[in-house]
Order: sequence, then structure tokens, then C-alpha cells
Amino acid sequence: MGRPWTWRRAVDVQDFAEIKEEFDRRVQRIVWCSVATVDRKGRPRSRILHPIWEGTTGYIATGPDTLKAKHLAANPYVSLSYWDPKHEQVHVDARAEWVTDAADRRRIWELFKATPEPYGYDPAMIWKDGPDAPGFGVLKLTPWRIEVWALKDMATGVESRVWRG
Repeated sequence: MGRPWTWRRAVDVQDFAEIKEEFDRRVQRIVWCSVATVDRKGRPRSRILHPIWEGTTGYIATGPDTLKAKHLAANPYVSLSYWDPKHEQVHVDARAEWVTDAADRRRIWELFKATPEPYGYDPAMIWKDGPDAPGFGVLKLTPWRIEVWALKDMATGVESRVWRG
């Protein structure tokens, strides 16, 4: 009989650099994640989205007139979960805010466009009128917690690693 299961613990890492390589490898390979918001009545709602990351700052290209936008107007916090069939996971808890500066929106548009697929993509396939169109929005994600973990770690007693911003 194997070791009895116990609730997994997390090890806090002081510097994001300690998990950056693993974080980048996973989010760039998994690409899509579940993003949860909370409605005005405090009920969770999740959807699958495609963030792109620059270090600990994430960006999501999305429409500003969506249900998630209404949720974020009432509560700007989101929870993201990446998962793959090997049970490698990344969990991010972050504050989301709209990028309103036109130059920043264009820079992030180009970041999505210039990043190789599948992690990057051409936003023009969705927003035909470009980065200045009113239907194109960018959410900036500022995490206060990032966790990397894998099921194999639990089986071998390795603790998840958590960075707190």
C-alpha cells in the first residue's frame, strides 16, 4: 500500500525567477485557460480565454462589452487555471484592469501578433478594424499569486510552488 494521501502543501518562493521557466513553459504550451469572475450576486462564472504573459503581467484580448466586463466592473479579481492531460497546472489569482492607453493597446496587439502560434495569434482574425476599434479591448492581469503544480508532484511528495506578488 502506498503512502496515505494528505492535503498538499505549497512552498512560497520569494522571487518569481524561481518558477519563471516552468511557468512560461506551461502557459506557452497549454495556451488556453479557464478564467473565473464573480457576478454582482457573488456567484462564480468561468470561461476559456487565451492570455499572453510578459513576466508576471498577463494580457487578454477581449471585447469591452461582454458579461466578463460587467463582472469586472463590480469585482476586478479573476482566477485563472491552466491544465493539461499530464496534470501539469498553473493557477493565477490576479486583479484585472482595462488598458485604455492607445499606444499600450497597439503594443499589446503587436505582442499577440508577433508571438509564434499557438501562444500568439493575429487579433485581426477577430477584430478586423484593428487595435483602435471600439470593439477591441485588453485586460491587464496583475497577479498577487501564481502557483505551479503537477499531479506527479503529489505522488512523489513534492510540494507546489507559489509566488506571491
